[in-house]
Amino acid sequence: MITEDSAIFAGGCFWCMVEPFDQQPGIKSVISGYTGGHVENPTYEQVSSHTTGHTEAVKITFDPEIISYEELVEIYWRQTDPTDAMGQFQDRGDNYRPVIFVNSPEQRDIAEKSKKHLQDTSRFDDPIVTKIEDVKPFYPAEEEHQDFYKKDPMRYKMEEAGGRETFKQNKWN
Repeated sequence: MITEDSAIFAGGCFWCMVEPFDQQPGIKSVISGYTGGHVENPTYEQVSSHTTGHTEAVKITFDPEIISYEELVEIYWRQTDPTDAMGQFQDRGDNYRPVIFVNSPEQRDIAEKSKKHLQDTSRFDDPIVTKIEDVKPFYPAEEEHQDFYKKDPMRYKMEEAGGRETFKQNKWN
């Protein structure tokens, strides 16, 4: 029996959100795209103009018999600064805001419990501001944005080094 579910996470530039999920057993695909806005089929330029309401995100298709949604949420937290509502690291603006988009009451329950647990750990001095919202239409980004870490590994490493990797080491190690 083939099982499949999906998860959508926004956590800054989608280039840096693909690899951590793509490397996990049970992941079928990780697609970079746009969600949460009011324009159908937006382009990168439109989203970057801050006029569409979209945020850059990744849509993950996974086998829940191999990797759980709860595990995906835990991976997500380790890729973001959940205390920064208006961007992530060097990426600033509403199109980089952190959001967990849930597609079921079960996903909402898992995400909310995980967020509360993270807040209760006192790992962060500031409040956890990552939003948990109902899933909205997801539009795949242009081909040049897909699997960026594979297509341009040097630039990807520079983007990752732009504060994200140091932040992860300080908060999660």
